[in-house]
Amino acid sequence: MLGVLVVSDASGELGYLAAFSGNLAGSNIHEFFVPPVYDMLRPNGEFRSEEEAISHLNRQVEYIKSSNDYKTLHCELESVRRKADDAVAAHKELMMRRKAERDAAREACEADEATLIRESQWLKAELRRIKARGKAAIADVEAKVKILDDRVEQLCEERRRRSVALQKWLFHKFVMLNARGESRTLTEIFADTPQGLPPAGAGECAAPKLLQYAYSHSLRPVAMAEFWYGASPTGEIRRHGHFYEACRSKCLPILGFMLQGLDVEQTPDCALPEQVRIIYEDAHIVAADKPSGMLTVPGKISATSLHELLQRQIGHELLVVHRLDMDTSGVVIFAKDKATHKALQRQFAGHTARKEYVALLGGAVAESSGVIDLPMCADVEHRPQQMISHEHGKHALTHYAVTPLPAAVLAMLRAQGIEGDVTRVRFTPLTGRTHQLRVHAAHTCGLNAPILGDRLYGRATGGRLWLHAEVVEVEHPATGAVLRLVSECTF
Repeated sequence: MLGVLVVSDASGELGYLAAFSGNLAGSNIHEFFVPPVYDMLRPNGEFRSEEEAISHLNRQVEYIKSSNDYKTLHCELESVRRKADDAVAAHKELMMRRKAERDAAREACEADEATLIRESQWLKAELRRIKARGKAAIADVEAKVKILDDRVEQLCEERRRRSVALQKWLFHKFVMLNARGESRTLTEIFADTPQGLPPAGAGECAAPKLLQYAYSHSLRPVAMAEFWYGASPTGEIRRHGHFYEACRSKCLPILGFMLQGLDVEQTPDCALPEQVRIIYEDAHIVAADKPSGMLTVPGKISATSLHELLQRQIGHELLVVHRLDMDTSGVVIFAKDKATHKALQRQFAGHTARKEYVALLGGAVAESSGVIDLPMCADVEHRPQQMISHEHGKHALTHYAVTPLPAAVLAMLRAQGIEGDVTRVRFTPLTGRTHQLRVHAAHTCGLNAPILGDRLYGRATGGRLWLHAEVVEVEHPATGAVLRLVSECTF
């Protein structure tokens, strides 16, 4: 990620600063770019020295675990345990066979009872002796293994302790400034956040670097933006030259402090209706047409949600069945009673509820229809974004079909300054992952064409996210009839 900050000096002359997130080619210092807040990669510096000491501990752990002694002892321990188990199992099988023989002898009156009892007692005693021998053999090898395992554990504990101490020390070295002339360490900034501690890499992104340099050189920030340069990382969705918001986990708390004292432009409020269109209502269910820009349920921002608005509008308490992203418009269903709520939620969780979406994509789509099968999980570094991960992701399946783009819609987009290829697609999600359609549309292994107006995975167009939930089909819990709820798409 690269960043540019327009600044002015004391005389009002404008200029700009540039920065990169993280490091380039293993270094924090490069001509043209501002320096880091703290250069932890400085050769022979305190961070590098302690990092090398921690790396040495890693090498010691790997040396022990890869040694012949370590491997041989662990193999021997597994073998001794297996032999002990086999010996016990074989003797138990012998005991069962001999018991059957004794029972048969008793029935035929062919043996002395005292002899039979002595045999039974001897077999039971022998089982105890076999278990004891096995336990002793295992303990002998375990004692040898423990010597090496204890050494590994000591090294790992020292590595953990020194890593935590180094991270804390580093966070105190990042002393951030704001426009008021105040300063705080990263530890102080993150103390009041839900995570309590700064995440790894905090303070190394482009935006904090730019503001820090401006403040420390008496320059006034005027405007700032960050954009991606180069190929996208595997799994994530980044497009060359596209602007992106600052990451929430690392930068949001830092920028919240660093921007204090500046006259920051506020995000314009979106004018939302005081009432919404009700698509369907009966004694059990109500479905409404959610506008783009409205929350489905109350969230972190102080804005009225569809849930709150609809409850006031119909004068009835409602239970949330499913949700749409804030920027997505279309059909949302609520239940009026617990039994209906439970039955409808089962349908959405079991993927028997059918949904159809209409979207306008910024780009050409090669195939007229198909299925996108890309597993998804949360991008923990850039919440609320999601990412593709074949290792950690959950199954996510989407059917798509390209549909004709009305000339009137294309003319409307051109009037809004949206140029280039535009494709109209009908999506049918077969699973219900967060941001599934947005990620499947934008990712290079999906359609490689972000939904227009997608500020997370594409490019904000200044208008809405062009994604609309047009159809939801469910089985009515009370009647068993298929209920087809439709909000006709206007684009």
